[in-house]
Amino acid sequence: MEIDRRQLLAGGVAAAGALGTSTANAEPRAANIKMRRIAVEEAWSISEHQDAMAMLAAGNWPNLDAQLANPLGSRSTDRLSTRLRDIDQRLAEMDRLNIDMQILSLTSPGVQLFKADRAVALAELANDRLAEIIRAHQTRFGGLASFAPQDPVRAAREMERAVTKLGLNGFIVNSHTNNEYLDDPKFMPILEAAAALNRPIYIHPRCPSDGMAAPFRDNRTQSAIWGYAIETGTHAMRLILSGVFDRLPNLRIVVGHMGENIPFHLWRTDHWFERRRTVYGSKLKPSEVMKRNVFITTSGVEHGPALRYAIDVLGMDRVLWAIDYPYEEMEPSVTFMNNAQLTQKERSAVFHGNAEAVFHLPGA
Repeated sequence: MEIDRRQLLAGGVAAAGALGTSTANAEPRAANIKMRRIAVEEAWSISEHQDAMAMLAAGNWPNLDAQLANPLGSRSTDRLSTRLRDIDQRLAEMDRLNIDMQILSLTSPGVQLFKADRAVALAELANDRLAEIIRAHQTRFGGLASFAPQDPVRAAREMERAVTKLGLNGFIVNSHTNNEYLDDPKFMPILEAAAALNRPIYIHPRCPSDGMAAPFRDNRTQSAIWGYAIETGTHAMRLILSGVFDRLPNLRIVVGHMGENIPFHLWRTDHWFERRRTVYGSKLKPSEVMKRNVFITTSGVEHGPALRYAIDVLGMDRVLWAIDYPYEEMEPSVTFMNNAQLTQKERSAVFHGNAEAVFHLPGA
């Protein structure tokens, strides 16, 4: 289905309605309604990964991600560092707020700052530890497997092991690796593995690559306030325009933070794609790829008009709930979704139905 100006204007009108007390289709709020709640972008770490990142932070490397790393590693007692590792505290908060399940993944930038051998070993260790947590709490956690894009062949092998041996639910990559993106042909084994295993790749943010880093070094724009969305949205658009989804129609990706700005730019991307269609690798318009191969999540965006717009433009089957814990708090995210101006069918899809389908989770 094509997107035109009238559709986007209609979406804008619907989004504006979300600011009021009701909409034409909104149904009773979910605060007191029993409904499964599955959060799909929830960060987690292990002490070995925190310590490895600390060693990078202690040097003089000007890499933006390394500069954000905690130089104390697992010795740090700050709240974020400990909450990344603390499963008991996480479960207690989930119980308090009636959150049924979280999909855990190794926190950004994952293993992607290390040399290939170290990255492969850390990914395997993290995946083994994640599988142990899931086995101990089978109804409460799922997991996204790490892999090392530095070695695409070994990455594909680890992806297969993570699904077939460990039972993990998909994969996570933290945008670029060595300033390269997954549309580069060298990474085709990774994309082919994800498609063959029928599991999605979650493209998670990290700081902008070296090629675009300079403007982000001032005013702390390199991370969540702006840089993450620019970096990750660029990665997703490279894939969308490259033609990889023509070649691998079963490949699916997930992008967080209400689509890293892509849904709100979609009319213009379609417009210019049509004007210069022959210069792009894809035969599919960006909106066609978004509606067939891409899912977005609400992580870190508790904004009714943005949620309403995303559902109206992409469809309710494209949007999944996420908190982004512990970088965001659980309670505001639950409250936002409980009170969002959605139909109960939409709320059910976003809260749990889409996650069950995308990540192959057992039903309640």
